Amino acid sequence: MQLRLRKIGNSLGVILPAEALRVLGVKEKSTLSLVPNQDGKGYTLQREEREFEEDMRVAQDLIRRYRETLRELAK
Repeated sequence: MQLRLRKIGNSLGVILPAEALRVLGVKEKSTLSLVPNQDGKGYTLQREEREFEEDMRVAQDLIRRYRETLRELAK
């Protein structure tokens, strides 16, 4: 997937296609991190961990609230 740099104010930016947003699991106003690869030859774009932690908090709350239902569904 090729992305073109565009002038945005005094900066340069890219427009991420819907498919990339879906794969990253992000939506408008999400925070992304540009993390250096271990080999030092590039970067990886990933979703900010705070969002993951919030998702996990919500999931854990749902699991607690519906523990018996989930237990029955697992049978």
